[in-house]
Amino acid sequence: MKVLGIETSCDETAAAVVADGTKILSSVVSSQIEVHRPYGGVVPELASRKHLEAIVPVVDEAISRSGVALKQIDAIAVTRGPGLIGALLIGFSFAKAYAFALDLPLTGVNHLAGHIHSVFLEPDPPPFPFVALLASGGHTNVYHVISHTELELMGQTRDDAAGEAFDKVAKMLGLGYPGGGVIDRLSKEGDPDKIIFPRAYLDKSGFDFSFSGLKTSVNRYIQTHEDEYQNQIPDIVAGFREAVVDVLSYKIINAAIKKGCRHIAIVGGVAANKRLREKVRQDAEEKKIKVHIPCFHLCGDNAAMIAAAGYHYLTNGGVSDMNTDVYSRVL
Repeated sequence: MKVLGIETSCDETAAAVVADGTKILSSVVSSQIEVHRPYGGVVPELASRKHLEAIVPVVDEAISRSGVALKQIDAIAVTRGPGLIGALLIGFSFAKAYAFALDLPLTGVNHLAGHIHSVFLEPDPPPFPFVALLASGGHTNVYHVISHTELELMGQTRDDAAGEAFDKVAKMLGLGYPGGGVIDRLSKEGDPDKIIFPRAYLDKSGFDFSFSGLKTSVNRYIQTHEDEYQNQIPDIVAGFREAVVDVLSYKIINAAIKKGCRHIAIVGGVAANKRLREKVRQDAEEKKIKVHIPCFHLCGDNAAMIAAAGYHYLTNGGVSDMNTDVYSRVL
């Protein structure tokens, strides 16, 4: 089955063609980073307008690159939510019209399930059941993944998501947007043990997260070291990154132990963080747990993961009708 995937949940307009939920035939992503950079974050109205401009050429390019004729597309999968309502509506409305015109089955995909399916686009996907950490700009969740269509939420952030904390700390320090990449690069020049920030484990036996206190701690350090912090930025971001990574790694490893799983997956935009990848692999090796992390271009928002999840939705009867609507939060 060849599925056309469409993703417009935030600030990337993406389309992809995926065969049988595992083989990427094409994947096109049009980023809006330069549009939102001056504002230090995504502006929803601007994101919607850019999706309107990009959706047709991006879908056309994905089909062209796939080597598959339009009449050979078997179904359409599109992000239904969660995300920015205006942005979601662009992709979902387009997908509805496309499916109706071509008389193809349509399925609306949960964006978070899409991220988890990014590991199934790699050569060595985890066997079921496994535990997954989804860390991105909008979400930090831990799931017990029972099957392609059954996820048990074990924990989530109570305030800022991990990626959001990276962006906000970068903004405090004047490092620009998005914050994850620049903090990752600068951290190499700093000493993570020079400035120690708190580890917000909350309940060590639970799997919820909180990063607002850590963000406040960084802000407090900047305020109390006003005359010197500019020369300490590499050490500040290295210490901050280590505080985030320690908590993420601890929680996912312990979630796997609690569920008796020997495989874990790290997905979402923050999964591209090199220190996180290194730390989780290090900690997992000690517990004889195997780690699965998608390649860098599958960590961020993309449509290949939506097509992969959509394939399994469709093969399990999850066809959406034309009255289906988008949602901003998890239903």
